[in-house]
Amino acid sequence: MLLVRIAQALEAARLPYAVVGGYALALHGAMRGTVDVDLVIRFREADFQKLEKVMSSLGLVSRLPVTAREVFQFREEYLRNRNLRAWSFVNPSVPADVVDIILSEDLARMKVKRIKFRGQVIRVASVQDLIRMKQKSDRLQDQEDVKSLKELS
Repeated sequence: MLLVRIAQALEAARLPYAVVGGYALALHGAMRGTVDVDLVIRFREADFQKLEKVMSSLGLVSRLPVTAREVFQFREEYLRNRNLRAWSFVNPSVPADVVDIILSEDLARMKVKRIKFRGQVIRVASVQDLIRMKQKSDRLQDQEDVKSLKELS
């Protein structure tokens, strides 16, 4: 399973992360189907570069022709002027393997819970952080997710 492989690779690289999005909801106990893995990392260039190496080691490539350094340096511009919310990686051999790195959230400002899943400890954003993130969105799915998360609290 992609989520477990990602967690193993990030742990091996000693790269702090948190799962957010649909997988985070499911790991907290809310019913939510999803395909892609959404992650948050710290806003540090070294972490972006390390992440790029980890994704490459898993056979995942950036959907956009940008490097970790460029994403880190121009993150604010991408968010503000290009509406790029995530740095996406895909496996060309398995197109369903998609990982999105959320560019609007800094792991340094989040609380992380460790949840064991299929024998692997997965770092997951707290319910409160997930609610905060999803309340910023106008998407109907995020509004439904907030309701589900509040029921867990």
